[in-house]
Amino acid sequence: MTYSALENEIKTYEKRSPKSREAHLKASQRLPLGVGSNYRFYPPYPLFVQDANGVVFHDLDGNAYDDYNLCYGTLMAGHCHPAVVKAVESRLKLGTTYGMPHGLELELAEEVCARYPVDMVRFTNSGGEATMNALRLARAVTKRDKIVKMEGGYHGGHDGVSVSVKPQAADFGDPQAPNTVIISEGVLKATADATIVAPFNDLEATEAIFERNPGQIAAVILEPIMMNIVFVTPDDGYLQGLREITKRHGALLIFDEMKTGAKLCYGGASEYFNVTPDIITLGKSIGGGLPLAAFCASKETMSVISGQKMYHAGTYNTNPLVMAAGLAMFREVLTHDAYTHVDAMERMLVEGYQEIIDKTGMIAYADGIGANGALVLYPKRIRNYRDWYDHDTEVWMHYWYGMTNRGIVPQPFWPDEQWTLSVQHTEKHIKAHLDAFADIAPALAAAQHERKLTAQAV
Repeated sequence: MTYSALENEIKTYEKRSPKSREAHLKASQRLPLGVGSNYRFYPPYPLFVQDANGVVFHDLDGNAYDDYNLCYGTLMAGHCHPAVVKAVESRLKLGTTYGMPHGLELELAEEVCARYPVDMVRFTNSGGEATMNALRLARAVTKRDKIVKMEGGYHGGHDGVSVSVKPQAADFGDPQAPNTVIISEGVLKATADATIVAPFNDLEATEAIFERNPGQIAAVILEPIMMNIVFVTPDDGYLQGLREITKRHGALLIFDEMKTGAKLCYGGASEYFNVTPDIITLGKSIGGGLPLAAFCASKETMSVISGQKMYHAGTYNTNPLVMAAGLAMFREVLTHDAYTHVDAMERMLVEGYQEIIDKTGMIAYADGIGANGALVLYPKRIRNYRDWYDHDTEVWMHYWYGMTNRGIVPQPFWPDEQWTLSVQHTEKHIKAHLDAFADIAPALAAAQHERKLTAQAV
């Protein structure tokens, strides 16, 4: 049963946003769940956006919000960054798409290869396309079928990785050898069966998987920092260990850098952790808000495409509008100075959160690197999906609605998400964020302790 403080925040949310409720009711007649992606629906209804600029958006009722959702981490540039807007506007009158090469794709590929440890790039329109083709690439190179992914990891909606994204405890299986749990009806079981699930931060378990499947595993795919379960960093030596295991067994290592590629640091996870994978997938913030993603590798790995042994295509791939936006991001937005600024804002936010947590006695900690971070409602550092599983969803909802009612959308809705900082966030914005959190934190702490005592009594 929902507790009263949370109920009050939800009621306040509903009083503030009646036009969003109305819009959602209408949209539900034509759009399943009333939205364009399942993740965008949350109870009682999602906010509908009227406009956005910089770090602020307005809902249909005219309420202003500082945005730390930023389209699920797509907008490290912030809304309507002048460099991105100018770049796209300059291309509009020259044609929106050609279905033919035009030169900008080479320019952007050069920028990517100068920043990450890769030689060649293929661009796609979404992260899901990029990871799907990265897995196909690994299979084409190794002539093997099986893939290893992490329990709780998300790599898009295609069948090959639509397993064990949010499994329930009854379906977990052995901690060292988790069950492969299909996420929804309609996923092709034969495809999912080729995917093996491993626990994050457990090299022994991964080694055992390879030993049980000798010569059969094409690749291991993972986010270097798991951001489908709030914010989980790798143990010291973990990524290096995966690199050694995959090399020794003849498999490829794929870093899914949809979130870390642009937002962790200038050179992404390879630079930050000093580990070079075989394939890197990029997306989200590299496009400045336009649909742009990529999978990248060495010339040797990409030779299966160059030699036309592997098929990759897409009508909208490398359309000049998104190429122009990508060039603006790499050349004018995602600069060394920008990362220095974002790092400073991140430290200010994480340290401010932790100070408030300590002061109020919340059972939580704050964590973050680069542009991403989160409030983690857990008493100790989370290392894997099963650590995260027992989080208190209602206290998290209290946090989200409480912050949103105070004009701060702290992250996308759902407790597995994290905030994103943009290059346009300033100390003023961070202070407003922390002021809102300080206002709601005592009630969150009280709720946590009351619910803990109640659970103990039961």
